[in-house]
Amino acid sequence: MSIQFTTGLITGMAIVSLISPLLYRRWENQRKKIIENQKSFVDIIENTRDFLYYFQVYPKREFKYLSPSAEHFFGAGSIERAFKNSDIPFIDIHPDDFHILEKKVNGELNFDESIVQRWLDKNGEYRYFEEYATPIYKNGKLVAIQGVLRNIDDKIQLEKELQYQISHDSLTGIYNREYFEYKFEQFDQTSNIPIAILICDLDELKYINDHFGHKEGDFIIMETAGLLNQFSSDLVTVARLGGDEFALILEHSTENTAKELVDEIIKEFKKYNETSKREIKLSIGFSFEDHSLGNMTNLFSKADKNMYHAKKRNKNRIIN
Repeated sequence: MSIQFTTGLITGMAIVSLISPLLYRRWENQRKKIIENQKSFVDIIENTRDFLYYFQVYPKREFKYLSPSAEHFFGAGSIERAFKNSDIPFIDIHPDDFHILEKKVNGELNFDESIVQRWLDKNGEYRYFEEYATPIYKNGKLVAIQGVLRNIDDKIQLEKELQYQISHDSLTGIYNREYFEYKFEQFDQTSNIPIAILICDLDELKYINDHFGHKEGDFIIMETAGLLNQFSSDLVTVARLGGDEFALILEHSTENTAKELVDEIIKEFKKYNETSKREIKLSIGFSFEDHSLGNMTNLFSKADKNMYHAKKRNKNRIIN
């Protein structure tokens, strides 16, 4: 063995002996970092209020995983119950959303879109959840679904509040002109039904505003809205068109039904005036059509014209 080889071998071994601890420490640090990242990931998964699941649909339906955060909504022991009884999701889902769940486990939904469902929580109340799900296929057959769910009660509540503000009059709380026009367009362009429109107009509101102030005028408007809204139903929409004008849409109506409703409204206002310090005077006109499609503009114009005829003749008179 040559002196050069021996010298090189000794030098190499010395270098290795110096570098090895450095490499080991670097590897150990990387290993610890990976473990810490994994622990952080697990902590996020298990402690977030969003919850993940893996649900096998073939060969039999059963949960394979449910993150612990699910128990925040469904109560202690709910995960164990779900593992024991795969029908729990079908029992606790809102009846109106049952078909969504069935389509999901059968792979019949568009999984590119979010899925909104309502589930019974630990207090027996239905909560809204938005879900993003991924179907798992094996040999072309759906075998499982995995996904993440997030409670969206706050989002739904905000949407309801915004929708309410968009569709309701700020002063009276009944439907506004925008909502009336939405229904108007629906029956004029899409639905074809027998329909009637009532136009109601307050008399002498300007006099009240000028002599008693707008606060008193607003009071009269609110009282009128409340009286008219007593007649609202699934088939009767009551709306304030603005100022002193109100309108009612009667779906699937008859001419006699419209006349009877006008009579009931007049009786209600007379009853109110008998006990109130401030009298409310109202003129009403109505019109009826057997077919709403394409006839709504003419129907409204006729009812509006009849209301003005009533106003000119006598207060609280019906013209049709």
